[in-house]
Amino acid sequence: MSDKLLFISRSPPYGSGRARALLELSLAAAVFEQDVDMLFLGDGVYQLLRDQDGAAIESKTLGNALEALELYGIERPGVEAAALETRGIAAGDLVIEVEPLAADSIRQRIAAAQTVFNL
Repeated sequence: MSDKLLFISRSPPYGSGRARALLELSLAAAVFEQDVDMLFLGDGVYQLLRDQDGAAIESKTLGNALEALELYGIERPGVEAAALETRGIAAGDLVIEVEPLAADSIRQRIAAAQTVFNL
């Protein structure tokens, strides 16, 4: 049994390479059959918005890549419920299905991980 790896994405989808780098790291770990968990916190929730189009800024659309999470075995990504609420984002606005989490549930998922990557 491998150790649980938790990837916490706090960055918006565009403007820096952090969001894409974290996504690529999580998918690479999953390919090597690691136990991968993922959380979207703060501005990271913007990555989850459907109908993104990175072409306007000559960038790949991150939302399309997020749809691959389930294919790689990352089946239960969590999202900070308060971050969605603060930004006026509803579940229907999201490109993938995620589990909205309260602060105590987020702390539990972090505590359950042996290694945490936080971007």
